[in-house]
Amino acid sequence: MTRHFSDLSTDHLHSEIQPKDWPRILTAYSKADPARSLIELSRTVVPFLALWSGAAYAMHVSYWLTLCLCVPAAAFLTRLFIFQHDCGHRACFPNRADNDFLGRILGVVTFTPYAMWRRSHQVHHRISGNLDKRRGSDIRTLTLREYKALSKWGRFGYRAYRNPVTLFVFGPFWVFFVRYRLPIDMKNATRADWVSTSGTNLAIICTILGLGWFIGIGTVLAVHLPIALMTATLGVWLFYVQHQFEQTLWRNDENWSAQETALFGSSHYELPPIARWFTGNIGVHHVHHLSSRIPFYRLPEVLRDHPTLATTSRVSLRDSLKCLGLHLWDEDQNRLISFAKAAKLDA
Repeated sequence: MTRHFSDLSTDHLHSEIQPKDWPRILTAYSKADPARSLIELSRTVVPFLALWSGAAYAMHVSYWLTLCLCVPAAAFLTRLFIFQHDCGHRACFPNRADNDFLGRILGVVTFTPYAMWRRSHQVHHRISGNLDKRRGSDIRTLTLREYKALSKWGRFGYRAYRNPVTLFVFGPFWVFFVRYRLPIDMKNATRADWVSTSGTNLAIICTILGLGWFIGIGTVLAVHLPIALMTATLGVWLFYVQHQFEQTLWRNDENWSAQETALFGSSHYELPPIARWFTGNIGVHHVHHLSSRIPFYRLPEVLRDHPTLATTSRVSLRDSLKCLGLHLWDEDQNRLISFAKAAKLDA
């Protein structure tokens, strides 16, 4: 895993670029292209609807065939979630109303209340990597000192929470099927959050009933619930790897810098080309945190024009599997470590 960079021989007139300079440099890529966005959207919506319809029809043949078709459908739904994500950053269209209109529609399909998620996600961007402003909607991460200060049962609870089964089996179901239905566990939930979740819930119910009128509610649920759950699981995995890699960066408030933690606290998850396409290049997460208005389809341009960013905070597919064994932030070593490593340091 690569984290830091030094002299940038091909960037910015052969001089070293400081983290604080990157947002200004990347402004050139942040202009939304409505035509390109609509083309990319059609390339995603049409196959998704075709696969969804095929999965529903396959119910007459075999539910196993339906589930097989749900897998690629979930991949396309993941890409649709990236569109919704970009709408929240006003990166799909120049006009905010157009972004919000598309984002709300996609929120019904992804089971994600758009306005509530947008507000929560904006907070994530403002505090990511800040040890003094951690919150419950991100993946809970304790420092080594905090973990040592816990009681026996406190340590047991944290270890249970960080278990992969909790994070990637129960976690996605809880977030997308329970928590997003009502913001009851959100601190400082606003009236707008309740309106967003309630409106999305109503739209979901109406959509299920409408489709159910033609093909049966059982068929609608049997097709879309597996698709949504697989998408949710992949989404949680991507979010995990984007911030839970060994050489990520956390700082206390007085030493925290938005640009530095964007560059070094968010990963460049280097995926195979087909995976990059289906995940909307969200693996180029350090660039996204540096300039969130860049449309997802322009992120590869940034890496092409600024090669140093392609090697900064890079996490390979193999590296990402190792992230599962990282649980605690060691403030002395400035890296995430495992429970086993923490035990050795405690011995």
